[in-house]
Amino acid sequence: MTYLILFIVLAFAYRFAMLAVSIRHEKALRAAGAVEHGARNTLALTIAHIAFYLSATVEGLVRAAPIDAVSGFGFAIYLFGAAMLLVVVRLLGRLWTVKLLIARDHHLVTHPLFRLVRHPNYFLNILPELVGFALTLHAYCTLVAGLVVYLVPLTIRIRQEERAMRETFAAY
Repeated sequence: MTYLILFIVLAFAYRFAMLAVSIRHEKALRAAGAVEHGARNTLALTIAHIAFYLSATVEGLVRAAPIDAVSGFGFAIYLFGAAMLLVVVRLLGRLWTVKLLIARDHHLVTHPLFRLVRHPNYFLNILPELVGFALTLHAYCTLVAGLVVYLVPLTIRIRQEERAMRETFAAY
């Protein structure tokens, strides 16, 4: 149980640390005239993310999730997602936020990762992070139900982002 609690605390701490980076970037972008798209959906995504984490945490603690092959596999997936977030933040730099902001001087990031995977932040970070978090905690109900719920605002976000990028960049 100690390892379980340690994992939960570190996962929450990591998310809060990355949120701090996002807030710092957002303030600078807004000061430079960035425009936000899909603000209501961002709120829905935020609520879904928090609900997923809280639900998986409660489910994992109630189940007293063991350390076994499933939790090890989940932890590996979680670490992959967490590492990919660092990669995406490094590649996007000051443009990365949890919100959909288009800066006045926004530039199209053409790194091969973004050509290989259309939305690496979502497909290589967010989804593996959530799946890994739930599997590590043996939170199967959260994994199934929570992921279905989460996919609704995530799908909307991807469509909003696609539209904003097409409107901003002819080469997109």
